[in-house]
Amino acid sequence: MKNDWKVRTEPQKGLKITEEYTVLVGLVQKDQTEAQINEYLDELEFLALTAGARSVKRFMQKLPHPDSRTFIGKGKVEEIQEYIERHEEVNMVIFDDDLTGKQTNILEETLKIKIVDRSSLILDIFASRAQTAQAKAQVELAQMQYLLPRLRGLWTHLERQRGGIGMRGPGEKEIETDRRIVRDKISQLKKKLEKIDQQNVTQRKNRGDLIRVSLVGYTNVGKSTLMNVLSKSDVFAENKLFATLDTTVRKIVYDGVPMLLSDTVGFIRKLPHHLIESFKSTLDEVRESDILLHVVDIAHPQHEEHIRTVNQTLEELGALDKPTLMVFNKMDLYREKYYDPFIDQEAQEEIEEGLRGGMKHLFGYDNIFVSALSRENMDNLREKVLSMVKQQYKIRYPYQVKQWT
Repeated sequence: MKNDWKVRTEPQKGLKITEEYTVLVGLVQKDQTEAQINEYLDELEFLALTAGARSVKRFMQKLPHPDSRTFIGKGKVEEIQEYIERHEEVNMVIFDDDLTGKQTNILEETLKIKIVDRSSLILDIFASRAQTAQAKAQVELAQMQYLLPRLRGLWTHLERQRGGIGMRGPGEKEIETDRRIVRDKISQLKKKLEKIDQQNVTQRKNRGDLIRVSLVGYTNVGKSTLMNVLSKSDVFAENKLFATLDTTVRKIVYDGVPMLLSDTVGFIRKLPHHLIESFKSTLDEVRESDILLHVVDIAHPQHEEHIRTVNQTLEELGALDKPTLMVFNKMDLYREKYYDPFIDQEAQEEIEEGLRGGMKHLFGYDNIFVSALSRENMDNLREKVLSMVKQQYKIRYPYQVKQWT
Protein backbone atom coordinates (compact mmCIF):
# COMPACT_ATOMS: atom_id res chain seq x y z
CA MET A 1 0.00 0.00 0.00
CA LYS A 2 1.32 3.44 -0.90
CA ASN A 3 2.76 5.45 1.97
CA ASP A 4 0.81 8.72 2.28
CA TRP A 5 3.27 10.36 4.66
CA LYS A 6 5.28 12.01 1.83
CA VAL A 7 8.80 11.75 3.22
CA ARG A 8 11.07 14.32 1.58
CA THR A 9 13.90 12.98 -0.52
CA GLU A 10 16.27 15.93 -0.18
CA PRO A 11 19.00 15.73 2.50
CA GLN A 12 17.74 16.70 5.96
CA LYS A 13 19.53 17.90 9.07
CA GLY A 14 19.67 15.46 11.94
CA LEU A 15 21.27 12.22 12.99
CA LYS A 16 23.21 10.05 10.55
CA ILE A 17 21.61 6.63 10.75
CA THR A 18 22.82 3.35 9.26
CA GLU A 19 19.90 1.97 7.26
CA GLU A 20 18.45 -1.44 8.07
CA TYR A 21 15.87 -3.51 6.18
CA THR A 22 12.77 -4.76 7.91
CA VAL A 23 9.44 -6.50 7.46
CA LEU A 24 6.34 -5.20 9.26
CA VAL A 25 3.77 -7.38 11.00
CA GLY A 26 0.21 -6.38 11.90
CA LEU A 27 -2.58 -8.35 13.56
CA VAL A 28 -6.23 -7.84 12.53
CA GLN A 29 -8.18 -8.51 15.72
CA LYS A 30 -11.93 -8.40 16.32
CA ASP A 31 -13.63 -5.04 15.61
CA GLN A 32 -10.77 -4.12 13.25
CA THR A 33 -10.55 -4.13 9.46
CA GLU A 34 -7.67 -4.82 7.09
CA ALA A 35 -7.90 -1.20 5.88
CA GLN A 36 -7.40 0.04 9.47
CA ILE A 37 -4.38 -2.20 10.03
CA ASN A 38 -2.91 -1.06 6.71
CA GLU A 39 -3.20 2.55 7.92
CA TYR A 40 -1.47 1.58 11.17
CA LEU A 41 1.27 -0.15 9.16
CA ASP A 42 1.68 3.02 7.06
CA GLU A 43 2.45 4.85 10.28
CA LEU A 44 4.70 2.02 11.52
CA GLU A 45 6.60 2.23 8.22
CA PHE A 46 7.19 5.94 8.78
CA LEU A 47 8.29 5.26 12.37
CA ALA A 48 10.75 2.66 11.05
CA LEU A 49 12.03 5.11 8.44
CA THR A 50 12.51 7.76 11.14
CA ALA A 51 14.59 5.23 13.11
CA GLY A 52 16.66 4.36 10.01
CA ALA A 53 14.96 1.17 8.77
CA ARG A 54 13.45 0.68 5.31
CA SER A 55 10.38 -1.54 5.08
CA VAL A 56 10.46 -4.14 2.28
CA LYS A 57 7.42 -6.32 3.08
CA ARG A 58 4.21 -6.41 5.16
CA PHE A 59 2.51 -9.36 6.77
CA MET A 60 -1.02 -9.30 8.20
CA GLN A 61 -3.05 -11.98 9.92
CA LYS A 62 -6.62 -12.19 11.20
CA LEU A 63 -6.85 -13.64 14.71
CA PRO A 64 -9.50 -13.14 17.44
CA HIS A 65 -6.67 -12.57 19.95
CA PRO A 66 -2.83 -12.72 19.90
CA ASP A 67 -1.07 -16.07 20.33
CA SER A 68 0.46 -16.27 23.83
CA ARG A 69 3.76 -17.69 22.48
CA THR A 70 4.38 -16.03 19.13
CA PHE A 71 1.72 -13.24 18.96
CA ILE A 72 0.81 -14.37 15.42
CA GLY A 73 -0.08 -17.92 14.34
CA LYS A 74 2.47 -20.67 13.73
CA GLY A 75 1.76 -20.72 9.98
CA LYS A 76 2.35 -16.99 9.64
CA VAL A 77 5.64 -17.30 11.55
CA GLU A 78 6.74 -19.96 9.05
CA GLU A 79 5.70 -17.70 6.14
CA ILE A 80 7.81 -14.85 7.54
CA GLN A 81 10.71 -17.26 8.12
CA GLU A 82 10.61 -18.41 4.48
CA TYR A 83 10.59 -14.79 3.28
CA ILE A 84 13.59 -13.88 5.47
CA GLU A 85 15.54 -16.91 4.21
CA ARG A 86 14.93 -15.79 0.60
CA HIS A 87 15.86 -12.14 1.30
CA GLU A 88 19.16 -11.97 3.13
CA GLU A 89 19.13 -8.16 3.35
CA VAL A 90 16.27 -8.29 5.89
CA ASN A 91 17.74 -8.05 9.40
CA MET A 92 14.74 -7.07 11.52
CA VAL A 93 11.02 -7.76 12.07
CA ILE A 94 8.85 -4.98 13.55
CA PHE A 95 5.47 -5.73 15.16
CA ASP A 96 2.80 -3.02 15.35
CA ASP A 97 1.86 -4.02 18.91
CA ASP A 98 3.73 -4.64 22.14
CA LEU A 99 5.25 -8.09 22.69
CA THR A 100 6.00 -9.80 25.98
CA GLY A 101 9.58 -10.82 26.79
CA LYS A 102 8.60 -14.46 26.21
CA GLN A 103 7.12 -13.73 22.76
CA THR A 104 10.18 -11.71 21.73
CA ASN A 105 12.52 -14.50 22.88
CA ILE A 106 10.60 -17.28 21.05
CA LEU A 107 10.32 -15.23 17.84
CA GLU A 108 14.04 -14.39 17.86
CA GLU A 109 14.96 -18.05 18.40
CA THR A 110 12.62 -19.16 15.58
CA LEU A 111 13.35 -16.47 13.00
CA LYS A 112 17.06 -15.98 13.93
CA ILE A 113 16.63 -12.23 13.49
CA LYS A 114 16.15 -9.10 15.60
CA ILE A 115 12.56 -8.60 16.83
CA VAL A 116 11.27 -5.11 17.65
CA ASP A 117 7.80 -4.11 18.86
CA ARG A 118 6.06 -0.74 18.53
CA SER A 119 7.02 0.56 21.98
CA SER A 120 10.71 -0.32 21.65
CA LEU A 121 10.78 1.33 18.19
CA ILE A 122 9.28 4.56 19.56
CA LEU A 123 11.68 4.45 22.52
CA ASP A 124 14.60 4.05 20.10
CA ILE A 125 13.47 7.14 18.16
CA PHE A 126 13.05 9.09 21.40
CA ALA A 127 16.53 8.02 22.55
CA SER A 128 18.08 9.26 19.30
CA ARG A 129 16.20 12.58 19.50
CA ALA A 130 16.77 13.39 23.18
CA GLN A 131 19.08 16.39 23.54
CA THR A 132 18.57 17.87 27.02
CA ALA A 133 19.22 16.22 30.39
CA GLN A 134 15.48 16.14 31.04
CA ALA A 135 14.61 14.42 27.75
CA LYS A 136 17.42 11.88 28.20
CA ALA A 137 16.29 11.05 31.73
CA GLN A 138 12.66 10.74 30.60
CA VAL A 139 13.59 8.36 27.79
CA GLU A 140 15.82 6.26 30.06
CA LEU A 141 13.03 6.02 32.64
CA ALA A 142 10.58 4.85 29.96
CA GLN A 143 13.14 2.28 28.76
CA MET A 144 13.62 0.93 32.29
CA GLN A 145 9.84 0.74 32.86
CA TYR A 146 9.47 -1.07 29.53
CA LEU A 147 12.27 -3.53 30.41
CA LEU A 148 11.26 -4.43 33.98
CA PRO A 149 8.22 -6.69 33.26
CA ARG A 150 10.11 -8.32 30.34
CA LEU A 151 13.29 -9.34 32.20
CA ARG A 152 12.30 -12.97 32.80
CA GLY A 153 11.15 -13.58 29.22
CA LEU A 154 14.35 -12.08 27.84
CA TRP A 155 16.61 -14.29 29.98
CA THR A 156 17.40 -17.10 27.52
CA HIS A 157 19.87 -18.83 29.87
CA LEU A 158 17.05 -19.41 32.37
CA GLU A 159 15.00 -21.35 29.82
CA ARG A 160 15.29 -24.65 31.76
CA GLN A 161 14.79 -23.12 35.21
CA ARG A 162 11.03 -23.41 35.57
CA GLY A 163 10.95 -23.57 39.38
CA GLY A 164 10.15 -26.55 41.62
CA ILE A 165 12.44 -29.23 43.08
CA GLY A 166 15.96 -29.19 41.67
CA MET A 167 15.29 -25.97 39.75
CA ARG A 168 16.13 -23.39 42.41
CA GLY A 169 19.58 -21.91 42.04
CA PRO A 170 21.83 -18.96 41.41
CA GLY A 171 20.02 -18.04 38.17
CA GLU A 172 16.89 -17.08 40.08
CA LYS A 173 18.96 -14.91 42.42
CA GLU A 174 20.70 -13.31 39.47
CA ILE A 175 17.46 -12.23 37.81
CA GLU A 176 16.25 -10.82 41.13
CA THR A 177 19.51 -8.84 41.30
CA ASP A 178 18.83 -7.48 37.82
CA ARG A 179 15.28 -6.54 38.81
CA ARG A 180 16.59 -4.70 41.86
CA ILE A 181 19.15 -2.84 39.71
CA VAL A 182 16.40 -1.79 37.28
CA ARG A 183 14.06 -0.73 40.13
CA ASP A 184 16.88 1.27 41.77
CA LYS A 185 17.61 2.96 38.42
CA ILE A 186 13.91 3.81 38.01
CA SER A 187 13.89 5.32 41.51
CA GLN A 188 17.04 7.39 40.78
CA LEU A 189 15.63 8.67 37.48
CA LYS A 190 12.33 9.64 39.10
CA LYS A 191 14.20 11.63 41.75
CA LYS A 192 16.33 13.28 39.05
CA LEU A 193 13.21 14.22 37.05
CA GLU A 194 11.49 15.56 40.18
CA LYS A 195 14.46 17.88 40.72
CA ILE A 196 14.39 19.02 37.06
CA ASP A 197 10.61 19.46 37.29
CA GLN A 198 11.00 21.70 40.37
CA GLN A 199 13.45 23.83 38.37
CA ASN A 200 10.94 24.00 35.50
CA VAL A 201 8.15 25.05 37.89
CA THR A 202 10.40 27.86 39.14
CA GLN A 203 11.13 28.89 35.54
CA ARG A 204 7.41 28.92 34.72
CA LYS A 205 6.73 31.08 37.81
CA ASN A 206 9.49 33.48 36.74
CA ARG A 207 7.76 34.03 33.41
CA GLY A 208 5.30 36.27 35.22
CA ASP A 209 1.61 36.48 34.48
CA LEU A 210 1.78 36.29 30.71
CA ILE A 211 -0.88 34.30 28.85
CA ARG A 212 0.51 30.96 27.64
CA VAL A 213 -0.33 29.52 24.23
CA SER A 214 0.70 25.92 23.42
CA LEU A 215 0.96 24.22 20.05
CA VAL A 216 -0.34 20.67 20.35
CA GLY A 217 -1.13 18.00 17.78
CA TYR A 218 -0.23 14.69 16.22
CA THR A 219 3.42 14.15 15.42
CA ASN A 220 4.70 15.55 12.10
CA VAL A 221 1.80 17.96 11.46
CA GLY A 222 4.06 21.01 11.20
CA LYS A 223 3.98 22.42 14.76
CA SER A 224 7.67 23.39 14.79
CA THR A 225 7.42 25.05 11.36
CA LEU A 226 4.35 26.97 12.58
CA MET A 227 6.27 27.92 15.74
CA ASN A 228 9.07 29.35 13.59
CA VAL A 229 6.63 31.45 11.54
CA LEU A 230 4.62 32.75 14.50
CA SER A 231 7.61 33.55 16.73
CA LYS A 232 10.16 34.37 14.01
CA SER A 233 12.56 31.97 15.73
CA ASP A 234 14.60 28.99 14.56
CA VAL A 235 13.13 25.85 16.17
CA PHE A 236 14.40 22.55 14.73
CA ALA A 237 11.84 21.21 12.22
CA GLU A 238 12.16 18.03 10.17
CA ASN A 239 9.78 15.86 8.15
CA LYS A 240 10.11 12.92 10.53
CA LEU A 241 8.19 11.72 13.55
CA PHE A 242 9.08 13.18 16.96
CA ALA A 243 11.52 15.80 15.62
CA THR A 244 10.69 17.77 18.79
CA LEU A 245 11.00 16.17 22.25
CA ASP A 246 11.78 19.15 24.45
CA THR A 247 9.23 21.92 24.96
CA THR A 248 10.43 25.16 23.36
CA VAL A 249 9.03 28.41 24.78
CA ARG A 250 9.27 31.82 23.10
CA LYS A 251 7.96 35.21 24.23
CA ILE A 252 6.19 36.99 21.38
CA VAL A 253 4.37 40.32 21.11
CA TYR A 254 1.49 41.07 18.70
CA ASP A 255 0.28 44.70 18.53
CA GLY A 256 1.82 45.40 21.92
CA VAL A 257 0.23 42.32 23.53
CA PRO A 258 2.82 39.95 25.07
CA MET A 259 2.32 36.17 25.31
CA LEU A 260 4.32 32.94 25.63
CA LEU A 261 4.21 30.42 22.77
CA SER A 262 5.23 26.78 23.41
CA ASP A 263 6.00 23.97 20.96
CA THR A 264 5.38 20.54 22.54
CA VAL A 265 6.12 16.88 21.75
CA GLY A 266 3.74 15.36 19.19
CA PHE A 267 1.20 12.68 20.09
CA ILE A 268 0.70 9.39 18.28
CA ARG A 269 -1.65 6.38 18.21
CA LYS A 270 -0.90 3.64 20.71
CA LEU A 271 1.67 5.80 22.49
CA PRO A 272 3.17 3.57 25.22
CA HIS A 273 1.65 4.36 28.62
CA HIS A 274 5.05 4.37 30.36
CA LEU A 275 6.19 6.98 27.82
CA ILE A 276 3.28 9.28 28.71
CA GLU A 277 4.11 8.76 32.39
CA SER A 278 7.78 9.61 31.81
CA PHE A 279 6.97 12.74 29.80
CA LYS A 280 4.33 14.08 32.20
CA SER A 281 6.65 16.86 33.37
CA THR A 282 7.20 17.97 29.76
CA LEU A 283 3.44 17.85 29.16
CA ASP A 284 2.90 20.10 32.20
CA GLU A 285 3.40 22.94 29.72
CA VAL A 286 0.17 21.84 28.02
CA ARG A 287 -1.69 21.49 31.34
CA GLU A 288 -0.65 24.98 32.47
CA SER A 289 -1.43 26.68 29.16
CA ASP A 290 -4.27 29.19 28.83
CA ILE A 291 -4.89 28.57 25.12
CA LEU A 292 -4.26 25.56 22.86
CA LEU A 293 -3.55 25.73 19.13
CA HIS A 294 -4.43 22.20 17.97
CA VAL A 295 -2.43 21.80 14.74
CA VAL A 296 -3.76 19.25 12.21
CA ASP A 297 -2.26 17.97 8.95
CA ILE A 298 -5.38 18.43 6.79
CA ALA A 299 -3.64 16.74 3.82
CA HIS A 300 -3.23 13.45 5.70
CA PRO A 301 -5.98 10.92 4.87
CA GLN A 302 -6.40 9.95 8.55
CA HIS A 303 -6.46 13.50 9.95
CA GLU A 304 -9.83 13.00 11.71
CA GLU A 305 -8.49 9.98 13.59
CA HIS A 306 -5.38 11.99 14.48
CA ILE A 307 -7.62 14.71 15.98
CA ARG A 308 -9.42 12.11 18.11
CA THR A 309 -6.09 10.65 19.29
CA VAL A 310 -4.85 14.10 20.36
CA ASN A 311 -8.17 14.92 22.07
CA GLN A 312 -8.02 11.61 23.95
CA THR A 313 -4.49 12.39 25.16
CA LEU A 314 -5.52 15.93 26.14
CA GLU A 315 -8.44 14.46 28.10
CA GLU A 316 -6.00 12.15 29.95
CA LEU A 317 -3.92 15.23 30.79
CA GLY A 318 -7.01 17.15 31.97
CA ALA A 319 -6.49 19.83 29.30
CA LEU A 320 -9.35 19.17 26.88
CA ASP A 321 -11.58 21.98 28.21
CA LYS A 322 -9.10 24.80 27.51
CA PRO A 323 -9.91 27.50 24.91
CA THR A 324 -8.81 25.87 21.64
CA LEU A 325 -8.31 26.95 18.05
CA MET A 326 -7.92 24.17 15.48
CA VAL A 327 -5.22 25.09 12.94
CA PHE A 328 -5.58 22.97 9.81
CA ASN A 329 -2.08 23.10 8.32
CA LYS A 330 -0.66 22.05 4.92
CA MET A 331 -3.57 23.43 2.84
CA ASP A 332 -1.21 23.70 -0.13
CA LEU A 333 -0.71 19.91 -0.05
CA TYR A 334 -4.45 19.34 0.47
CA ARG A 335 -5.33 21.27 -2.71
CA GLU A 336 -2.58 19.51 -4.62
CA LYS A 337 -3.94 16.08 -3.60
CA TYR A 338 -7.70 16.62 -3.75
CA TYR A 339 -8.57 19.57 -6.02
CA ASP A 340 -9.20 19.45 -9.75
CA PRO A 341 -6.44 21.58 -11.35
CA PHE A 342 -9.07 23.50 -13.38
CA ILE A 343 -11.30 24.46 -10.44
CA ASP A 344 -11.95 28.22 -10.23
CA GLN A 345 -11.29 30.40 -7.18
CA GLU A 346 -14.97 30.85 -6.30
CA ALA A 347 -15.65 27.09 -6.27
CA GLN A 348 -12.46 26.52 -4.23
CA GLU A 349 -13.56 29.05 -1.59
CA GLU A 350 -17.01 27.47 -1.45
CA ILE A 351 -15.50 24.00 -0.88
CA GLU A 352 -13.20 25.30 1.87
CA GLU A 353 -16.04 27.19 3.60
CA GLY A 354 -18.04 23.93 3.67
CA LEU A 355 -14.98 22.08 5.00
CA ARG A 356 -14.50 24.66 7.77
CA GLY A 357 -18.16 24.39 8.78
CA GLY A 358 -18.02 20.59 8.71
CA MET A 359 -14.95 20.47 10.95
CA LYS A 360 -16.46 22.93 13.42
CA HIS A 361 -19.67 20.88 13.58
CA LEU A 362 -17.70 17.63 14.01
CA PHE A 363 -15.24 18.75 16.70
CA GLY A 364 -16.88 21.86 18.20
CA TYR A 365 -13.90 24.23 17.93
CA ASP A 366 -13.32 27.35 15.87
CA ASN A 367 -10.81 26.67 13.10
CA ILE A 368 -8.59 28.23 10.48
CA PHE A 369 -6.89 26.78 7.37
CA VAL A 370 -3.24 27.71 6.82
CA SER A 371 0.03 26.60 5.27
CA ALA A 372 3.02 27.26 7.53
CA LEU A 373 5.43 26.40 4.72
CA SER A 374 4.00 28.90 2.19
CA ARG A 375 2.92 31.39 4.93
CA GLU A 376 -0.69 31.22 3.69
CA ASN A 377 -3.28 32.86 6.01
CA MET A 378 -0.68 33.61 8.69
CA ASP A 379 -1.96 37.17 9.27
CA ASN A 380 -5.48 35.86 9.95
CA LEU A 381 -4.05 33.25 12.33
CA ARG A 382 -2.14 35.93 14.26
CA GLU A 383 -5.34 38.01 14.51
CA LYS A 384 -7.30 35.04 15.88
CA VAL A 385 -4.55 34.21 18.42
CA LEU A 386 -4.36 37.87 19.44
CA SER A 387 -8.15 38.03 19.98
CA MET A 388 -8.08 34.85 22.14
CA VAL A 389 -5.13 36.15 24.19
CA LYS A 390 -6.85 39.51 24.82
CA GLN A 391 -9.95 37.65 26.00
CA GLN A 392 -7.86 35.60 28.46
CA TYR A 393 -6.23 38.77 29.83
CA LYS A 394 -9.72 40.23 30.46
CA ILE A 395 -10.72 37.06 32.33
CA ARG A 396 -7.50 36.99 34.37
CA TYR A 397 -7.44 40.71 35.22
CA PRO A 398 -11.12 41.76 35.35
CA TYR A 399 -10.43 44.71 37.71
CA GLN A 400 -7.28 45.97 36.09
CA VAL A 401 -7.04 48.23 33.08
CA LYS A 402 -4.47 46.83 30.68
CA GLN A 403 -3.33 48.78 27.66
CA TRP A 404 -3.59 45.71 25.43
CA THR A 405 -7.21 44.83 26.31
